[in-house]
Parts: sequence; structure tokens; C-alpha cells
Amino acid sequence: YFDQKKISYDDLGTHSKDSVDYPDYGKKLGLSVVNNGYDFGIAICGTGIGISIVANKGKGVRAALVYDENTGRLAKEHNNANVIALGGRTTTREKAISIIESFMEASFEARHQTRINKIKDIEG
Repeated sequence: YFDQKKISYDDLGTHSKDSVDYPDYGKKLGLSVVNNGYDFGIAICGTGIGISIVANKGKGVRAALVYDENTGRLAKEHNNANVIALGGRTTTREKAISIIESFMEASFEARHQTRINKIKDIEG
């Protein structure tokens, strides 16, 4: 999808069909988004729940579990999410693409900045 759209990306894994531990990849993605200047990241595990929890452990990461176009859009507009998490077992490829497009087309609404600042205060 990203190749067809000529969108540059880094695939942080996995690169096999072997079972892996999502905490390893959630941590890697979260840190990469914050430290490497990525605009956003897409995290995928079975349901999206576990990897979103892990990604959110990184300071400055705002990972949102999204399951439809509306939550994809609102994750950006209201929460300025920089990571979206999808469930590989619960989301079809077509639905995932539609959700990702909704997220990428959305813009953060500045009226929510006070809330983002409060999140930053909690992080310390």
C-alpha cells in the first residue's frame, strides 16, 4: 500500500511468520517514533491492545487502539496520536487501509492542546 502511494516508511518487523513477543516490537516502534522523527507509527498485534499498551510506555508516545475510520480520525484530531494500533486478527487488510487513510488525512485540532499538555505533565 505505502509503496503504491509512494509513501516512505521503515518496516520494523516482524519479518517472518514465527511467533514473536509484541512487547519487543511495541517498544521498538514507540521509541522510533519519538527518537527518529517519524510522523507516526502503525503497530499491529493480534488485537492491537497489547502493542498499544507497550507503545504508550515510551515518553512522548500517544498510541491509540483504532478499529474503524472514525476512531482513526479522532485519534489524530483529538489526541494527536503519533501511533495507531490495529488488530491483525480483528481487522481486514481493506479495513486497515481505510483506517490508516482516515488517520493520515486528519489534522490535530489545536483546541485539544490543553489535554495533550496535561498528558505530557503526567509523563514528567
